[in-house]
Amino acid sequence: MSELVLGIDIGTASSKGVLATVDGEVVAVEVVEHETARPRRGWVEHDADGVWWSDVCELSRRLTGAVDAARIQAVCVSGIGPTVLAADADGVPLRPAILYGVDTRAVGEAAELSARLGDDAVLDRCGSRLSSQSAGPKLAWLRRHEPEVWARTRYFFMANSYVVHRLTGQYVLDHHSANQAQPLYDRRRGEWIEEWADVVAPGLELPRLLWPAEIAGTVTADAAAVTGLRAGTPVAAGTIDAWAEAESVDVRHPGDVMIMYGSTMFFIAVTSAPVAAANLWGTVGQHAGLHTLAGGMASSGSVTGWFRSLTGDRPYESLVADAAAVGAGADGLLALPYFDGERTPFADPDARGVIAGLTLRHGPGHVYRALLEATAFGVRHNLEAFAAAGVTPSRVVAVGGGTKGDLWTRIVSSVAGVTQEVPAVTVGASYGDAKLAAVAVGAAERDTRWSGGGITVEPDPADAARYDKLYPLYRSLHERTSDIQHALATRA
Repeated sequence: MSELVLGIDIGTASSKGVLATVDGEVVAVEVVEHETARPRRGWVEHDADGVWWSDVCELSRRLTGAVDAARIQAVCVSGIGPTVLAADADGVPLRPAILYGVDTRAVGEAAELSARLGDDAVLDRCGSRLSSQSAGPKLAWLRRHEPEVWARTRYFFMANSYVVHRLTGQYVLDHHSANQAQPLYDRRRGEWIEEWADVVAPGLELPRLLWPAEIAGTVTADAAAVTGLRAGTPVAAGTIDAWAEAESVDVRHPGDVMIMYGSTMFFIAVTSAPVAAANLWGTVGQHAGLHTLAGGMASSGSVTGWFRSLTGDRPYESLVADAAAVGAGADGLLALPYFDGERTPFADPDARGVIAGLTLRHGPGHVYRALLEATAFGVRHNLEAFAAAGVTPSRVVAVGGGTKGDLWTRIVSSVAGVTQEVPAVTVGASYGDAKLAAVAVGAAERDTRWSGGGITVEPDPADAARYDKLYPLYRSLHERTSDIQHALATRA
């Protein structure tokens, strides 16, 4: 019987696990949905044990229940990030985890740290300016606003590193995730910036740094008892979900770009050297020697999910069919996708969604198409920011749940003027985790390509011409309504 590897990814609304052979054949896939808490405006949180660890235990038990645990050669876990989970000296969480850029509570701390350390200095050393996306300001927020929690905080975890700790007892973080803990990590030197850590989070013990496909430790007896894994199974460090997904579809060569269609739209471009752009995120990649430039919209699939809930949870297939029957431009509707603020190519937590041009003749199909087109205009806006930074894609790979059914990808290709590859196997970040696990124990080579085939999505010339005329209106709609958006945001 062939050897197996286990990959698990912790997402915003669900977690997914995949069991695969060491040459990439998918054996089984499982999904667990979970709750995301929004206790206050601008706060987005997860219960680390009730969501992260519970999901990993459930998925692991499901996936290993039908196989001999001795066949599983390694495990790797990825997750949403950057997140901040404060824990005590025993690694026990002290409060819910603060999620990535959709949680905007630390905008003030980001501005203060930027002023103190210098915008340009942070951009140069870390690859990104400070924003609600950065982990450092979230730590500073905890120190200021929850001093009783901070007094007991000794460790901080992200989703993947907390699960690694629960599985192995080790306190580690991968280099890529550390790079998203701005301003704590120097991406050129590949190490913590101790003097800035003393400013942001004095007294905090920083984790040992590893690359995602390095072994962090092995499964303990206690963890084996609740996961179904064999004690002693190697556990790779893992990383943030989007970079695990990039690994799953071989996006690791200069010129490669991945567009991830999920709750949020995410972009990763692989570059030959470090690139810094004030409105994007420059980071190290998922392996030593790789560099990436990334961006992320605050909402995309979450907007379509919101609209679906307003229609009585109509099946997506029905909504897509109605939207496909409407021509490009949604019969005069134009929308802005900033339902949860925006992250890139501009950071504005108080940006808000807009639907303009509504008439009594418009129905659900028109609105749904306008929302899909809004996210596509956001993709174009981001790709223009990449181009301004000197990064032009030679290969674009589309991944994520939004690639199922071809309407959304066709709209994006026509709006943004790009050809997209949709791989045959798009299990997601958990599939990349499985590959990283295989690489970690030498069962697969780093350059092995697991996912191939699939389809290619080309721009439609007629639709593209229509969208070229609408795109300036999209940009203008935001500019002309931003003051109103901000005024309304303060009343929400």
